[in-house]
Amino acid sequence: MSPVALIGATPVCPARLLPGQAVLIDGGRIQSLTPHDQLPRGYARIELDGGMLLPGFIDTQVNGGGGVLLNDAPTLEGLAAIAAAHRAFGSTAVTPTLISADLGVVRRAIEATEAALAAGVPGVIGLHVEGPFLNPAKRGVHDPAKLRTLDAEAIDLLMAPTRGRRIVTLAPELAPPGAIRALSEAGVLVCAGHSLAGYDAVMAALDEGLAGYTHLFNAMTQMESRAPGVVGAALSDRRGFFGLIVDGLHVHPASLRVALAAGGLDRAMLVTDAMPIVGAAGDRFRLGELEIRVEDGACRTADGTLAGSSLDMASALRNAMTMLGVDVVTASRMASGNPAAFLRLGGERGTIAPGLRADLVHLDAAMTVRQVWVGGETRL
Repeated sequence: MSPVALIGATPVCPARLLPGQAVLIDGGRIQSLTPHDQLPRGYARIELDGGMLLPGFIDTQVNGGGGVLLNDAPTLEGLAAIAAAHRAFGSTAVTPTLISADLGVVRRAIEATEAALAAGVPGVIGLHVEGPFLNPAKRGVHDPAKLRTLDAEAIDLLMAPTRGRRIVTLAPELAPPGAIRALSEAGVLVCAGHSLAGYDAVMAALDEGLAGYTHLFNAMTQMESRAPGVVGAALSDRRGFFGLIVDGLHVHPASLRVALAAGGLDRAMLVTDAMPIVGAAGDRFRLGELEIRVEDGACRTADGTLAGSSLDMASALRNAMTMLGVDVVTASRMASGNPAAFLRLGGERGTIAPGLRADLVHLDAAMTVRQVWVGGETRL
């Protein structure tokens, strides 16, 4: 791979924009940011014709894409197809997400993810196991027949060694004492979600190593005057990251703005909760026995229950700017830098800085994806 200099787009860095700077790439990594008129010899110039150059988006909750649902295709090929579909929208790293399933399917998804990581499938950096250790009263569209307790067999499976990152979403009030600690000490990123936990239960989970919250506000106890619930715990204690689905459907923008003000901009992560419809044609798909229809951007069951989303990360970034009133630097942190920190990969990816992977996305003036690089290689 020859050294290249990306010129003509404004780099979006963690603290500010850097107009007039070129991003120099060699060996799949960012070498430096250099003024356009001071480029060193040996770098091929790639003119980007305006717009902005952002760190590639990192999506920690993506159930499917390109017509593929991970539950239906827990295979290397399925993972690759999902990652490729979301790469077209600027996501250079994803943790494909398995919706509540039998342990046999969880095992297949883990094995497929390890195969994908070993093969270097572009964009696949781990696996998110969302359930089946959820509270039935907050299951959403998760199949109630698949829900189960977090027992020793399940814990052993989830603690299996991995080359990448593994996220597990569970209801902390149903986890056996010490289970969250054991998973956390094994390197698993445990998140609270689909939960009826009270504030005290979440505090106890944080003490055991709880790392974050899955789609904050959705499928969890809300904040009330005398019962802060999961939401109150998430916004009052700074020990965990929280995912936000910014599509104008899952959560009112005003509530999201409150979350940013109370919880802190450095803990908020944009997520899509994307379903197979992203990057695919059609207006419906199946989730187990359910037919999901997509109308006005909303994925719903026949009774109107939201079932994931049709959101992509480029749209989530634009929505954060228009609905939440944040600037592009902050939106970029929410789409890239914060997820990287949550995944404990901040020294590897998530920002435009020397030494980090050259995972980048070029957006035009309309904030539409024009080009994507993964490890310095063009992937769009």
